[in-house]
Order: sequence, then structure tokens, then C-alpha cells
Amino acid sequence: MAEKKRGANEPEPRPIIVKKIIVDGHGGHHGGAWKVAYADFVTAMMAFFLLMWLLGATTEKQRKGLADYFTPTLVELKMASAGSTGLLGGDSMMSKENYPTTGGQGTLAITIPRDASGTKDEGGKAMRAADRQKFEAIKKSLEDRMTRKGLAKLRKNVRFTETREGLRIDLIDEADFAMFQSGTATLVPQARALIGEVSQALGTMPNPLIVRGHTDGLPYAAGRTMNNWMLSSARAESTRQALSQGGIPGSRFARIEGVADREPFIKDDAYDPRNRRMSIILGWTRGGADDGQDAEADAATRAAIAERDDPMRVAKEQAQRLDMGGTGLPTGAQLLNPSASSHEGKVGAKH
Repeated sequence: MAEKKRGANEPEPRPIIVKKIIVDGHGGHHGGAWKVAYADFVTAMMAFFLLMWLLGATTEKQRKGLADYFTPTLVELKMASAGSTGLLGGDSMMSKENYPTTGGQGTLAITIPRDASGTKDEGGKAMRAADRQKFEAIKKSLEDRMTRKGLAKLRKNVRFTETREGLRIDLIDEADFAMFQSGTATLVPQARALIGEVSQALGTMPNPLIVRGHTDGLPYAAGRTMNNWMLSSARAESTRQALSQGGIPGSRFARIEGVADREPFIKDDAYDPRNRRMSIILGWTRGGADDGQDAEADAATRAAIAERDDPMRVAKEQAQRLDMGGTGLPTGAQLLNPSASSHEGKVGAKH
């Protein structure tokens, strides 16, 4: 085609430039290279924090074990240590190690479960739960026995309490009922029958038994050879004999104790007749006891005992007992020599 002629005043045509742009798959900040670098950074940080946690959560012995595990130079050393050169060519728990971090003095680090559940704590909880079920069965059995044997009216004198020692069965005196003859360790017939039923109920479990005697705070008269410590111990022994006659073998008795008035049932009144009681404790199965179970109750008992033994309170009570005319001390008055009053004097009858 012939080129069109250009007029005299027509400008010269401009050249046409074609620019070809090749897009290279979302380059620049849309690329994926930074993701790889970020993943490496996060992995390194995770490894760092894991290392910090291991340093803080492990013992020196455990760290040595980890170091041995991740040290490749131990391969040859392990080949000639820990029983690998023995008859069977394998590891032995009793063989000596030859690892650098242990100096050749230790034995193989191995954890052996202490019971069927794998850990001591879980096994203890399982045994405690089983004991609780048996305790409930014993409680129900004893209540049924008392009903059948005509002792239902004494159910209010029997208290069941779970303590850190085990199931405690308290046989408690009341104002109208006493287990022993006054001031002696001789059981009354109803109490002997009650202890016989207790022995039958406790015979279903082989757990150890503790017999503990308690008295009230009323002391003996001056000059008497008997005191509350001797009385509580003698009554505990009488209770043990009655339990033995009911079929409890002697091997089951762990302790026979007399604690006098040191652990009152009614903490606010040391002279309350309910403080006179016998505690028969069926212990936990070995391994199932939990020393912290009854911590709050023990703390309350210790606080009550400390309050009961407060010198000022004891002095006021002694002054009131000595005041035979019924005239009390004026408010705020203090005794100059409270020790002069006899704490061995018995006022009133002793049950």
C-alpha cells in the first residue's frame, strides 16, 4: 500500500512503542520465601522455650540423663557398660553405667510403678476410696446389729467420723448413760454388749485398730492414787479386752492409748459428760492414708486444746471450784499464786 502523502503543515508521525511486561508469579512481598524464614524462627523460639522449661522443671539427675540421651559420642561407651557385655548382652538394672555425666557411679535410671495403677498417689486414692466403701458398709452393719440386739436406744451414743487415722467410732457417755461404773474401768452390761457388736462389725476388715480412752476435765480428790491419765488408759485396756472377747485378734491392735481430758469432744466445756468416751479407730489400708486429709480438723483441735489450757482460764476455774460459798471473783481480778490451788482435787462424782 502506498504511503499517504503528508501535508505541508502536518506534523511528523510519532513512532509506536510496544512495552511487554512479564509477571513473575506474585513477586515481591507476595512471595513465599519469608514464610520459610518465619517458620524457622518460630521453630527456633519453640526449641528455646522448651529448653528453658526443661532447665527449670527438671532435677540435676534428670538433666544428666537428657544429656546422655542426646550425646552421640556415648554410643561406644554404652556398648561396654550397663551389663551389655554380660551373658545375655543386654542392660541390667543393677549394672554400673559408664556414661560421662555420671562418672561411672550410678545405675540405670528407671522408674518402677509402686502399685497396679502405675503411681503411688493414684494407688493411694484407689485404696482410700475402697476403704470408704467398706467403712460405710461397717457403719450400716453396726446400726443394723444394734437394732436387732435391742440396743437401738444407744445409737445416739455412737458417732462415726472419718479422720486422717481412719474411721473413728466414738462410744460416748451421756448424762443418763455411762459406759463404765463411776470412777472405775469396769464396763456396764449394756456397754459390753455394744462393744461386742462393734467387734463383730469390725471383724469384716483386717485393718489395724487403735483404742483411745478419754475422760472429762473433772479431777480426782487430793490424796487419791488414781488420776485421769490412769483412768483413761485403764478404760482403753478394758475396751481392748472386750473387743478381743468379741473375736478381734490381738495382732490387729496397733495402739492402746489414754489421753485423759486432752482431746475433749465438747471443746467449750471440759466437764461435759460427752467428753467421757472411748474411740475405736479402724485404720486405713496401708498406703491409702493421707496425712493431710484432716488438717483443718487437727488445727481446730489444737486450737481448742490451747484455749482450754490457757493459764488465765484455768486459774479462774480453779478459783471457782475453791469458792465453796458460791461467791465468784470480781471482774478483772487475777490470782497471785494460781498454782496453790490443787488440780488433783476431785469435786463431785467421777463417772
